Amino acid sequence: MKLGLINSAFAQAGKGTKFGLEQTKKIGFDTVDIFTDPLDIDVKEKTLIKRTCRKLHLPIPSVCCVAVGLIDFNPSVQRFHVERCKKFLDLCYELNCDNLLLVIGEYIWQQEVIPPQEQWRIGVENCKELGKYAKKLGLKIALELEPFKLSLINTVDTMVRFIEDVGMPKVVRANCDISHLYLMKIKPAEVKRLKGLIEHVHLSDCNGKVHGDLPPGHGVVPIIKYLEQIRDTGFDQTVSIELEYSPEPSKIVEWVTEAYESTDAMMQKLGCRG
Repeated sequence: MKLGLINSAFAQAGKGTKFGLEQTKKIGFDTVDIFTDPLDIDVKEKTLIKRTCRKLHLPIPSVCCVAVGLIDFNPSVQRFHVERCKKFLDLCYELNCDNLLLVIGEYIWQQEVIPPQEQWRIGVENCKELGKYAKKLGLKIALELEPFKLSLINTVDTMVRFIEDVGMPKVVRANCDISHLYLMKIKPAEVKRLKGLIEHVHLSDCNGKVHGDLPPGHGVVPIIKYLEQIRDTGFDQTVSIELEYSPEPSKIVEWVTEAYESTDAMMQKLGCRG
């Protein structure tokens, strides 16, 4: 497996793109995931990302996309988000990525107004359209399992069922976020049910109660047990550390370095860093 970092760690600390990418390479990461929006960045920013990563020999396996409007009940909102996601896939293609990391959102109004099965159907149909577009570009879509009770995909059962309903398991696949699995009380052994479906992995720690995205060791997640199960599925792609909102932005380099070192140690112990 390769060890990567999502560049939002540096961006949210107020550091520039170039600084974050250079530090990512200097610390020792194999890859970097990009958290941005193609509708918000200009050609200069896009070129900066491409040129800097090329110069650093830092591959970009994934771009992160949150598109909760894909399951909105308004057709016009859905259409906008489908087209927006296609722009994300175009950006993935430009950056020579493997996949688009996709968050599709939650049921609205506590499932009391819009029938939940209808939002599910809408999500499936829109992801099917995106899957067809991704396939044309030679890309994959990695659906993120979210740790919230009204998320469409928040258990192994819902992940497997959603992928099956889309019907493109070689294109529309799963992202395993380790702290999310723990927050949803999904035991490490359940990961084996995703064998052959995992496209990407996110790694972070949390306090076991609420979403945290902390460096390993700052919470209670048995990360190495989840990593072991992920390894045993045969997954051999990228594990990306996700760190959000450092409590000390001025020490973000130390924060990221600590996360790198502790994760690398676990991967070396499991014999899966390579």
